[in-house]
Amino acid sequence: MRSQVLSDCERAIRMKRPDEFGDFQTPIGLAREVCALIARTGFAPASVLEPTCGTGSFLVASLEIFPSVQRALGFDINLQHLAQARQAVAGIPTQASVEIRQANFFLTNWAEVVDGLPEPVLVIGNPPWVTNAALGVLGSDNLPIKSNLDRLRGIDALTGKSNFDISEWMLRKSIEWLDRKHGLLAVLCKTTVARKVLAYAWQKGLRIGPAAIYILNTRGYFSASVDACFLLARSDSGGRSQESQVFASLHANRPDRTFGLQDGILVADIALYRKWRRLLASGFRGWRSGIKHDCQEVFELRAKDENLVNGLGQAVEIESDKIFPLLKSSDLIRQRSPRLWMIVPQRTMNDDPARLRVDAPKLWNYLTAHAPLLRKRRSSVYRNRPPFSVFGVGPYSFAPWKVAISGLHKKLEFVRVPPFQGRPVMLDDTGYLFPCWSEEESHLLYELVMSNPAKEFWSSLVFWDAKRPITAQILNSLDLMALAQFLGRGCAIAKLLAKRQIAGYPEDTQQGFLFGEEVTK
Repeated sequence: MRSQVLSDCERAIRMKRPDEFGDFQTPIGLAREVCALIARTGFAPASVLEPTCGTGSFLVASLEIFPSVQRALGFDINLQHLAQARQAVAGIPTQASVEIRQANFFLTNWAEVVDGLPEPVLVIGNPPWVTNAALGVLGSDNLPIKSNLDRLRGIDALTGKSNFDISEWMLRKSIEWLDRKHGLLAVLCKTTVARKVLAYAWQKGLRIGPAAIYILNTRGYFSASVDACFLLARSDSGGRSQESQVFASLHANRPDRTFGLQDGILVADIALYRKWRRLLASGFRGWRSGIKHDCQEVFELRAKDENLVNGLGQAVEIESDKIFPLLKSSDLIRQRSPRLWMIVPQRTMNDDPARLRVDAPKLWNYLTAHAPLLRKRRSSVYRNRPPFSVFGVGPYSFAPWKVAISGLHKKLEFVRVPPFQGRPVMLDDTGYLFPCWSEEESHLLYELVMSNPAKEFWSSLVFWDAKRPITAQILNSLDLMALAQFLGRGCAIAKLLAKRQIAGYPEDTQQGFLFGEEVTK
């Protein structure tokens, strides 16, 4: 089995270009900058361990900069990289014992390796920037492909939350090895990975001191545009920290902000969060995702020559009460009027589209004709659901007025969405909406959410480097009534909005199931 695993990984490395495999070899200049930064913190390692040493840049820099090193161990699965690493360290004058070996990360007993090293231990490196799904495509067994990293339930595991960066898995293990030891984890990784690893350590109660993240200019170092950083996390037997400072670069002297765990939640800016903690809500559900259909060729239409045409270029004639104007995230960001239309076959998540056979026979025939395309929808949310189902639809979808925001935008910019041509406007599943049943409600809600207190509160929670920085969970964490009262706007309309933020709909369970939110029974 071991030889098969090694063979799979070596074949994958030969098949893939370095950037595709996530194998960004560290330039020696960057390795030296990083080690110099570690030295400035006062950390002087007795041993250095690099579990994925590649061509040896970090080993070279460590031996050059830390005269205190007694042992240096480098491991890698790639024989070509190992040969280069051995050659690189051979010319470094050092009294340290240096060993470079071939090893499969997932088959090595690293706790045993670390236990045999003199303290303080520096675990350093640049693990591969690739997801388990990407390696799964290669057919490699050299990873925990089928593991569910956070024991996610139901739809979370099915819709991709269980797809994780291999480096995250590796770094979780690394920080566990160092628990209760005098050591330092010092690695290059994606910024999202660093944050998740720290959150994991804090939630597990691992003994670490205050951490630090230094943002990297990946374009300059790797010729790649990736949100990445240098993570420092010191292992301390008395450590109880749940915070990390964030520096704008490796050379910054002062942090831009501090993030960490507060009240059991991960916040992006602790100072801002503490300032507006009074606005925090729990279990609210007023903000909703737009509709998820995963087949724009069939469900999305555009006007052409007085006809509605689908993504296949076919003119569509179906019941008009099943067609609604549509705003996508790009429209919300640019504050455009609807340019597209969406077919909405259900009024609620509990509706069975089979009823269309009687209620809307033209639409039923249209969907039936395109059933082969709809059966190809890849998301597992459609599994065991009636044919032609969509998700994220309910009474809120048909509210005549809405306040909406793109979940993909890097800015807290809300939009008031009025009816269009006498019809309520739908959003796709990359946007979020709060339903309003009158123009007056939408005006007040827009005033509330665009206020400085609201923006600062949400900014304390949003990590802007995330793929989808704004989520329904974050939006629902703000108590509209508390905000209205703080702003002196606690009127009757504000009370209606606040009530809607708490009151549920029959399909709340489905909405929460779809988007991975905890559902209160």
